Amino acid sequence: MKIALGSDHAGLPLKKEIIDHLHDIEAEFEDFGTFTSESCDYPDFALKVAEEVSKKNFEFGILVCGTGIGISIAANKVPGIRAALCSDTFSAHACREHNDANILALGQRVIGPGLALDIVDIFLNTKFQGGRHERRIGKITDIEDKYFK
Repeated sequence: MKIALGSDHAGLPLKKEIIDHLHDIEAEFEDFGTFTSESCDYPDFALKVAEEVSKKNFEFGILVCGTGIGISIAANKVPGIRAALCSDTFSAHACREHNDANILALGQRVIGPGLALDIVDIFLNTKFQGGRHERRIGKITDIEDKYFK
């Protein structure tokens, strides 16, 4: 599995923890920035990661900003993206199993690194359940088709 990573300056410390963890589990990934603690704009990095996932160059994305809110909102503007902001392990499991989320958003200022890495592992290892959930994902795609022309 290939993972695209991105963060703004506020999410950089947690992204570094995630990178170390991905190295430990020998996951293939690419970091799309930011690379410094200088103030920057989260939509820039959300767009880079979301476009790569949307094009299927990467199976999953992980985005981090201060709260995870802004970066997930920005990523969800890209057709085909289902970014889920998760602050607990149950949500990480459910967003993959039920919503086929393809981007995980995390908040550096909301959760600590231990919980964040548990969430990352659950997100990456939970399979989409399909079945009745496929119909719902189809309806999300219909909404995208209606408004993203």
